[in-house]
Amino acid sequence: MINEAQLLAEEQQFELLIEGLLNNEYGVCDNFFTPEEISGLRENLQTYHQAGQMYPAGVGKNFDFQKNAEIRGDVIYWIDEDSKNAVEALFIEKIERFIAYLNATCYTGINDSEFHYAYYEPKSFYKRHLDQFKSDRGRRFSMVLYLNDNWLEEDGGSLSLYIGDETLSVYPMGGRLVFFKSDETEHEVHAAPNRPRISIAGWLKVKK
Repeated sequence: MINEAQLLAEEQQFELLIEGLLNNEYGVCDNFFTPEEISGLRENLQTYHQAGQMYPAGVGKNFDFQKNAEIRGDVIYWIDEDSKNAVEALFIEKIERFIAYLNATCYTGINDSEFHYAYYEPKSFYKRHLDQFKSDRGRRFSMVLYLNDNWLEEDGGSLSLYIGDETLSVYPMGGRLVFFKSDETEHEVHAAPNRPRISIAGWLKVKK
């Protein structure tokens, strides 16, 4: 249970993301989760990875699904929305509060979400793309939460956001969350030459 002061601070984070989206087509919030929560999520990802439970992601959906290392090179593990893991439950609860706030203030009608851990080996990438399937328009907003420890800009691994004629770079510092429209903002994950790059990625959806 979070107290009134924590709720107020959380709403300020939510407003920062929403204002960024409305004014700049994307929102960024550093320290969206506490260092302890980021550390716990990082440990979960490392545990899944070391246990061989993360699998190559694909491109497309249903019959169009295909593994394509020329387009993306991450391995993923889906987070159960009913997870009994304490830190995953905290993550899901905060995302649900954000959805409720977004719906109340922007009338978005979001009623579903999905998230997965993502692990990029050094030199792996995900080429420029949209997060919307041609056969499924349910995804409305994309979110990426970075779990990297002590990341520096010289480590590389930036996220490029292609907005109008501009290309904006966001570096994957631990605790940083990025928020943008799934069907409008093309983006690209660049390789980090010497370090794995880890995150939680997911979507806020309208499920009919």
